[in-house]
Amino acid sequence: MAAARSVNAESGREEKGPEGSCPESGPPGATIPRVKLLDTLVDTFLQKLVAAGSYQRFTDCYKHLYQLQPEMTQRIYDKLVTQLQTSVREEISEIKAEGNLEAVLSSLDKIVQEGKDRTEPAWRPSGIPEEDMRSALVPYFVQQRDALQRRVHRQEAENRQLAEAVLAGRGRVQELRRQGRARQQAWQVSVPGMVPGPRDRLLPLGLVLRGCGVLHVTDPQEL
Repeated sequence: MAAARSVNAESGREEKGPEGSCPESGPPGATIPRVKLLDTLVDTFLQKLVAAGSYQRFTDCYKHLYQLQPEMTQRIYDKLVTQLQTSVREEISEIKAEGNLEAVLSSLDKIVQEGKDRTEPAWRPSGIPEEDMRSALVPYFVQQRDALQRRVHRQEAENRQLAEAVLAGRGRVQELRRQGRARQQAWQVSVPGMVPGPRDRLLPLGLVLRGCGVLHVTDPQEL
């Protein structure tokens, strides 16, 4: 009975209160977290729901039962109100858990708070899809182009180093050939009347290999 009187008293206060009033109000200018605002909205909805289905209206619908057993009617009403409130709160809790609403609403509060500190205007679509797509994709393509250009420059530098190494190797080969021909000529001059034979044709190759350090020749007859 005490619970019933409490429910009725709350219902009566709700009916007498101003329409649309919130049971929890913060100081002016204060930002209420959206999670708390949702809980307050659910509580307000339940209060208005109980007020709409007050005990007086319930007895008006079941006059015969109320006249025969008023105490049982009161208990049925109290049980109905309690079960209704419990069911609604459980449904809201399941929805909040399935949608992860607490984390989402907290993240939204954080985004809104960070947006208040920004002085520049936020981005808004211009209404022209081509310009909106261009403004979104051009920075990405410019970034990709710069990355490709840096990669091309690195590859070009490596190619230049390889080309210089090839040219240096060709220069060393030509220098060895020149030294081989000079030694061949000096050797032919040191032996008058020497007619180059098959062995003499192999002499420049042997001198080149000797200059490279691959072959050590102490006597021309060894070739």
